[in-house]
Amino acid sequence: MTLGLFNKKLNTVLLLLSISLTLFNVNGQNDISSPQSEVKSPAWSNDATIYELNVRQFSNEGTFDAIIPHLDRIKDLGIEIIWLMPIHPIGIENRKGGLGSYYAVKDFKGVNPEFGDDESFKNLVSEIHKRDMRIIIDWVANHTSPDNIWVEEGHLDWYNLDSSGNLQPPNDTDWYDVSDLNYDNKEMRSAMIDAMEYWVRDMDIDGFRCDVAGWVPVDFWNEARNALDEIKQVFMLAEAEGDELHESAFDMTYGWEFHHIMNEVAAGRFPVDTIPDYFDREREKYRETAYRMHFTSNHDENSWNGTEFERMGEGAEAYAVLASTIHGMPLVYNGQETSLDRRLAFFEKDSIVWDKMDKVEFYTNLLKLNAENKALWNGVHGGYPEFYDVDNNEVLCFRRNKENNSVLVILNLSPNKQKLSMREISIDGMQDLFEGKEAMDKKCSKMKLGPWEYKVYHQTN
Repeated sequence: MTLGLFNKKLNTVLLLLSISLTLFNVNGQNDISSPQSEVKSPAWSNDATIYELNVRQFSNEGTFDAIIPHLDRIKDLGIEIIWLMPIHPIGIENRKGGLGSYYAVKDFKGVNPEFGDDESFKNLVSEIHKRDMRIIIDWVANHTSPDNIWVEEGHLDWYNLDSSGNLQPPNDTDWYDVSDLNYDNKEMRSAMIDAMEYWVRDMDIDGFRCDVAGWVPVDFWNEARNALDEIKQVFMLAEAEGDELHESAFDMTYGWEFHHIMNEVAAGRFPVDTIPDYFDREREKYRETAYRMHFTSNHDENSWNGTEFERMGEGAEAYAVLASTIHGMPLVYNGQETSLDRRLAFFEKDSIVWDKMDKVEFYTNLLKLNAENKALWNGVHGGYPEFYDVDNNEVLCFRRNKENNSVLVILNLSPNKQKLSMREISIDGMQDLFEGKEAMDKKCSKMKLGPWEYKVYHQTN
């Protein structure tokens, strides 16, 4: 969904609470009185990374067919999961802008004719699978367009209506182009699951990224996951936070709180030690099997809150290193590999210009390390970060270890030169990721870093 206004309203709350509350955390609001078996994530996701692709803006054509020539280079970045933003027909009634929001779905079993048809989508899925990658699609279970086919079929009882019996948007939003669904209605739930099953069974997708998942009852997601896994083992990403989502429904949840912490540290409003403090709390809040997704940009952040360069300035690369090596699965938003330095229009055609491609090597180094070094694998399959005291409150240093694999990350999160203590840190025999050579530990007691400089050392056995 278009979350710009919602995010902006919550930013003040997040700051006042020192971001101790999460953007979409709705603990206690959902009925999970009948938990099902714990989620078992697909083995292929253990070391996976994810790429968000906006079909409309990805190419001048804005079609499924136009994505295919890019698949090899996306694969070469080190990506395993491609997430497509919503691919369904967009409603006409109350449409925002000229082309409307992808999140105003008119038909859950249809394909947006601007992107292609069923056959071109199936061909894209096949081409992705040929390259040993997976595809998930955005799923908008909280609401539909006001002219969704369910409305046309007379299912008004499937919606939450206002006092006059009319369709209405979700409470406390300006989303006038969508209508809120009623999860007390069992027929609607069944129809929603049936539509999800269609995409897994008939279109062979590998799972879903679920929009504003925290606004939909957890027991629905539990039921949906069980039904989908009967067809094939799927991968489920929730645009929400909360360990209850991992119990029976979702493999991965958004690291919204950590994302906002990175923005605040980059702006100088939070100290660097907010980061290790956050992961101390994170380890207590989430089960070991939970995957958490970390990012410096996505479609909401880019369109509504600014590019990573607007929010993180000259530290954008350092924060991308942090998001890619800290505990969680890294996300790359389409265009980051070409230093996308503008906000993409959300309701109009606004194609990415693929001319610079200046960050391809940077992301390839990071993402391939993520796949090759078990210390960086997802959830319980990787190592949890261990933070070092380096006698400098502008520098973050942590190590992740797993089965004799190790990654050491050192980040100057400031615009000034810094020195740090190396008394407890050994880099002897490790490889320098970006310089491509073995690091020699000369028992030095100090290291110097330039403004926003980062070091990544790794050892794989």
